[in-house]
Amino acid sequence: MKHDLEPVDVGIGLGSHDLGVATYAAQLYLQGLFPKLVFTGANSRTTTAGFPRGEAVEYREHAMRLGVPASAISIEPQATNTGQNIAFTRDLLAGSGEPVGSVLLISKPYMERRAFATCQKIWPDVRVQCASEPIGLAGYIDGIGDARLVLEMLVGDLQRVIEYPALGFAIEQRVPDDVHAAYKRLIAAGYNSRLVR
Repeated sequence: MKHDLEPVDVGIGLGSHDLGVATYAAQLYLQGLFPKLVFTGANSRTTTAGFPRGEAVEYREHAMRLGVPASAISIEPQATNTGQNIAFTRDLLAGSGEPVGSVLLISKPYMERRAFATCQKIWPDVRVQCASEPIGLAGYIDGIGDARLVLEMLVGDLQRVIEYPALGFAIEQRVPDDVHAAYKRLIAAGYNSRLVR
């Protein structure tokens, strides 16, 4: 979304198969963009093998290896979808008694818009910014090492951006015609395993 990042109260690393989210969250913490970092996520079919103890736990340990102090990190290990990531983290922070007026959501590059739309729906009274590792699609695919997985997940993510507002899970986002056309071509080419049926 190309947000100009400003200091916020809390950074929130959204769990996934991509350890780069934790790496970038650690970098942003070390740059001083937020004093507290929450990693959120249980497991999914793409993370159970690689992160057997859960996404939030693995992200926390990775960030600590990169220099983020344990005292600055909280984990929310129950969420299994983006709505839960936001809602459960909001509730965790409310329980700590610390006021939260602004957050920075750190996610996979193709997930920023959905994370933003979900947060605006579920936690409308917080100022939200989004960030992800600054990398192009080809570089991202090389880093993950599985082009089909990335494209399948990208298609599934865009479906959620398109359909979730009508279900009450997110706010409406404009999808340009050329993006919508590419989405339809990818589905027609068989990139559909991450679609919500």
